[in-house]
Amino acid sequence: MSTPPVEPATTAIDSLREPAHLVSPKAPRYWRIRAAITCVIEAAVLIAARWALGHFTDLPHWLLNSALVILVALSAVEVAAAPQIRYRIHRWEVSDEAIYTRRGWISREQRIAPLARVQTVDTNQGPLMRAFGLSSITVTTASSAGPITIDCLDDEVAQRVVADLTAVTARATGDGT
Repeated sequence: MSTPPVEPATTAIDSLREPAHLVSPKAPRYWRIRAAITCVIEAAVLIAARWALGHFTDLPHWLLNSALVILVALSAVEVAAAPQIRYRIHRWEVSDEAIYTRRGWISREQRIAPLARVQTVDTNQGPLMRAFGLSSITVTTASSAGPITIDCLDDEVAQRVVADLTAVTARATGDGT
């Protein structure tokens, strides 16, 4: 007589899932414009460095030009491809128990913090984010890994999440450690 296979016990790690919410649909455009601004600044610095190295060193021009082309091409990838990839990967969720985030397009980081560990909740919004109606939330916890950031939420969503987190942390007893 054969016995059915025994299923392994479910652990907390087995039940982890990816966070439910994508960031704002405006995020890719914001990231693209921010990357384009950075690309223009980098290109200006690279062209100036190429000019200086070409005039004050004996390095071959083909080597300097090749390095310039490679660096500008990498910057172009950051402008053209990275925002859509980041949009598909960046996720967040705030549940009754924890804050979940996933980010990164080359190396990925997934963070989960129990709400009982939340110490502060901050919003960040630079001038470009303000123009897009976006905000980021930074949640500081009692973790050596540092704060958790939820990037590029619509302003209204960010305000609602901050209000919810503030209410939850106000009800919590203790100091979040």
